[in-house]
Amino acid sequence: MSILRGHFAVMLIVAVPDSVDREELARRLGPVRDRLELETLAIDQVDEMDPARPQASHVITVYGSDHPGIVHAVSAALAELGVNITDLQTRLTGAGEEALYLLLMEVALGDADPQQVRSALDAVSRDARVEVGLRALDAEAL
Repeated sequence: MSILRGHFAVMLIVAVPDSVDREELARRLGPVRDRLELETLAIDQVDEMDPARPQASHVITVYGSDHPGIVHAVSAALAELGVNITDLQTRLTGAGEEALYLLLMEVALGDADPQQVRSALDAVSRDARVEVGLRALDAEAL
């Protein structure tokens, strides 16, 4: 659950019998969407995932003037290096010209070289005009 630009957003992952396809599920959930006055309902199949979740090893912080493309720039740079995002939170503070966008990610570097990740994030910082920080996650802080 999250608030995205003033809209409450929820993502649920559910298991349904193999006999229920996407259209059937949408038909069954339509009345629920209407009753709860939801703006939209999207249904996508999610492939089974490996139950071994990667452990976060680092924290990335991003600060800057709000503009489209910040999350994309950071996540694309990380994906290129095989870095897994294990948690992501955003916040917008202030309004208008003074709005400040805050992004906090916990990531699992895996086999990625921390210096390469730092370099990629420095490039994002320059291109997206934001401040980006990377630090090792202290296990005791969890």
